[in-house]
Amino acid sequence: ALESIDFKNALEQFQNLVEKMVIRKTKETSDMYTKDGDQIDYDKFYTTTRTLFGSAVKDQNVQAFFRKIMSNPDERPEWPEIFGCFTQERDGTSSPSKENMVFLVSEKRQITHSVVKRKDLIKGIVKVPLLHLTVTVSQRGVLTVFNKQRKSFFSYSFYFHQDTAWITGCDFLPNLQYVVAVTESTVILWDYKSKESKSDGFVIKPMKNCLLCVCTVTMADNLAKDTILMGDDRGYVYLLTITSDDFIMKQSKAEKVSQFKVMDSESFDIPKRKLHDDWVGKIKYFSALKRFGSCSTDRISSFVLDDIKRLEDQLPVKEFSVPRGVNAFTYCGKAKVIVTGG
Repeated sequence: ALESIDFKNALEQFQNLVEKMVIRKTKETSDMYTKDGDQIDYDKFYTTTRTLFGSAVKDQNVQAFFRKIMSNPDERPEWPEIFGCFTQERDGTSSPSKENMVFLVSEKRQITHSVVKRKDLIKGIVKVPLLHLTVTVSQRGVLTVFNKQRKSFFSYSFYFHQDTAWITGCDFLPNLQYVVAVTESTVILWDYKSKESKSDGFVIKPMKNCLLCVCTVTMADNLAKDTILMGDDRGYVYLLTITSDDFIMKQSKAEKVSQFKVMDSESFDIPKRKLHDDWVGKIKYFSALKRFGSCSTDRISSFVLDDIKRLEDQLPVKEFSVPRGVNAFTYCGKAKVIVTGG
């Protein structure tokens, strides 16, 4: 408690110091400036900061903080930056150092393996806790699976064999052990366990509307199938169930994309229902609630939370209206609350 009080007092003094610097710098740019003994230069700022926080601050962070204030006092930095938060980068070879006395910030590790190329970006990151895997997918089609040590496990560049459609989301099928990703017009199923040189998988196409998001419905009732939910740019939510038999029965012999076999979307029973009047921005299944959630910028049906059975019937769904809609949401099981962001 004493340390907490001491830090609070030190922080108040530091904020007063920054405020004086901002006022002084503002006066320097106007006719109100008169030189006096109250001027705070870098040496004075450094000495005062060191006195207040001791070894919890590093020289380079003090210097960077001072430079930010002097260059643009109107856009003053946040005080956590004086401790190196949000600004420091570490390479993957650095050894663990002593924790900061103010913030317990874990070490950052840089993955040296190049997951994506220039002018590409990550569109989805999914953790698979049971298998200690992390799945990433890039907009231009690089599917990557990392192991527990965050080293590249398997990677496949799907865009070398596909059209210009961008990938919009991904997830992991726990029963079939496949990575699922959606593009504007296709569903990709990647067998990450196949050898990199002989990547294997399936492509389900064509999908009539532009798919924007995908998630897995986690159920342990059948180990030979997986169910996924997808949202599109017309406000529809789709329910697609895939079994291991589909990989054998529904392949198209007439078309092949590299090692990926094509499956006709018309051969699947894909229930869908229009839940929103705008794009479906995100979709997620909460196994603890046995409900799925979907959100949209639609101001009337902004957020829907209901059973997946509602996608196969026309019964009313539980929906919530939020001005300007909802862009993101999550569920906290401990607090039993759902939080939305608009």
